[in-house]
Amino acid sequence: MSVDMEAVILEILGKLPPGKSASSEEVARAADNENWRKLTGHVRNTARGLARQGRIVITRHGKPADPETFKGVYRLRLPLPGETATPQGADQ
Repeated sequence: MSVDMEAVILEILGKLPPGKSASSEEVARAADNENWRKLTGHVRNTARGLARQGRIVITRHGKPADPETFKGVYRLRLPLPGETATPQGADQ
């Protein structure tokens, strides 16, 4: 099954109130509720690409994380007005 993960991520985040985030599990389950675990790597890679483009923000512990270096559990949200989506030197 081929999933347009970019579209899934943007659809999920577009339905959230400003400043609210979604977990990678929520996104993977929205793409395929039965086989979501197999999609978590795809979610992470796609989220990195969207964050590099400034279209989403990857957060760790509620703070923007660098899409190139973040590790561990993360969440996704749309950028807030005036926010730079790709922080320089952000926490991992």
